[in-house]
Amino acid sequence: MTRIFSGVKPTGHLTLGNYLGAVRQWAEVDQHRADALFSVVDLHALTVDHDPGRVQRLSKQAATLLLASGLDPEVCTVFVQSHVDEHARLSYLLECVATDGEMRRMIQYKEKSARERERGGSVRLSLLTYPVLMAADILAYRADEVPVGDDQTQHVELTRDLAVRFNQRYGHTFVVPRATPPAVAARVMDLQDPTSKMGKSHDNGAGIVYLLDEPDVVRKKILRAVTDSGAEVEYDREAKPGVSNLLEILAACEGGNPEGLSGVYESYGALKKATAEAVVELLAPLQKRHKELVADTAYVEEVLRRGAERAREMAKPTVDAAYRAIGLLPAA
Repeated sequence: MTRIFSGVKPTGHLTLGNYLGAVRQWAEVDQHRADALFSVVDLHALTVDHDPGRVQRLSKQAATLLLASGLDPEVCTVFVQSHVDEHARLSYLLECVATDGEMRRMIQYKEKSARERERGGSVRLSLLTYPVLMAADILAYRADEVPVGDDQTQHVELTRDLAVRFNQRYGHTFVVPRATPPAVAARVMDLQDPTSKMGKSHDNGAGIVYLLDEPDVVRKKILRAVTDSGAEVEYDREAKPGVSNLLEILAACEGGNPEGLSGVYESYGALKKATAEAVVELLAPLQKRHKELVADTAYVEEVLRRGAERAREMAKPTVDAAYRAIGLLPAA
């Protein structure tokens, strides 16, 4: 059976972009078609300055939202990354296979380190090496597929390169995975800056719809979304990024395609109103289920405990095999 792995990083509250770009597909499609693992990848949240208590709170919130979105722990494996030691164990081995040049070419490292240099500072070493940890997340489980948005495909390509290199040097150990981007709304953009991704850790949340935003807040943010010059409601990512973003969001909510919605609405205002109501309707059952889960913390904790046990059972044989292959003595 096909095995898939994907995760969410608890660096901020989960957004509409996270849901439409990834989580909904995990719940509606991926967990039912494959042996699926979904993780709150909390170790990745440590690559930047952070508040420890906030990381813990966001990790638990992210896990609860994954369950509220429809991930079924009887069907798939839901767990927290740091609860499974094999991630860190394998990461170091892969650092011994990766090169400095590969790490420094990664787009996120280049962008974030450049911004820090402009401020006279420097980034943490873990920001340079975290793509190797991401590769370990995937390879430890012998995953065939990695459902990701288009901004993460570079990391999957690195994972493939490291798997092939390890296999060639030390013997076949890892499955070489492939990225599987969602068909619609793979990259939801910020409502105030439709040329930038809707990121959960932005300082200004005016253009971000969070999954736990109240309905009136959702409506206000979408009604204030930046649009474009001209009055035609048409899908054109280059010429009309603002309108196109709204059309993509609306199409994703309704299960259609953005091109098919071109010309349906007579004004930007009508499009915004329809999009706002579609998002509110989409989020209502998720928010209802989230409230129920928050009131039953023992259930969530038990799901994560059992998920970590199951993930550990899957990962340990592969990581132990990698240790032997690379030349380390097995423990007595």
